[in-house]
Amino acid sequence: MDTTIQQQLAALAEPEYQKFSSRLLPGISNILGVRLPMLRRLAKQISHEDWRVYLAQAQDTSFEEVMLQGLVIGCAPMELSEAFEWISWFLPKINNWSVCDSFCNSLKIAQRYPEDFWQFLLPCLRSQQEYIVRFGAVMLLEYYIHPQRIEQVLYQLEQAKHPGYYARKAVAWAVSICYIRLPKETMPFLLENQLDDFTYRKALQKIIESQKIDPAAKVKIQALRRQK
Repeated sequence: MDTTIQQQLAALAEPEYQKFSSRLLPGISNILGVRLPMLRRLAKQISHEDWRVYLAQAQDTSFEEVMLQGLVIGCAPMELSEAFEWISWFLPKINNWSVCDSFCNSLKIAQRYPEDFWQFLLPCLRSQQEYIVRFGAVMLLEYYIHPQRIEQVLYQLEQAKHPGYYARKAVAWAVSICYIRLPKETMPFLLENQLDDFTYRKALQKIIESQKIDPAAKVKIQALRRQK
């Protein structure tokens, strides 16, 4: 099956899109140039076939092959326990923000089992692996930012201490989304927190850049910037 998948990916590849994607993903040299909607369509097709055989035999020779595996896990029909097994199998393969974030977005099963996924995600936020920490942070911003959970989300984001650039950027992104969606509940955290300077600064920057925040609020957020 995998040879056929590789042939399909090669047929879908666009040289110009490959150049564009490569600029967005520095250090990733095995990009074919297949657009994400095409990968999602292919993943859905595989999910209606013998997707377990596909995953067991899948190769990691291109960026798109790894991305496709994550998308298949996200849309294939399976029980919660098996989902956790496949997610755990896939996480060590993630080596860039694009695969990580698209994988998180595909895991709609988290909406059906929020408490189970919450417990699964907490160790991810404390992982020694940069992209597993990012996975945890992006999952929180995708599925857990609501009034009943906001204090827990902010606390867990504060505990994510990995020094990696893409882990800290994800934490900053998640904090910014907390404020954008729930400004009143998030403001006390922005006033007093244990985030490192880089993460805190990036969180404020993303809030200020948001088109959903009014100018007066942006002035208040800008005033929170720490003095060097």
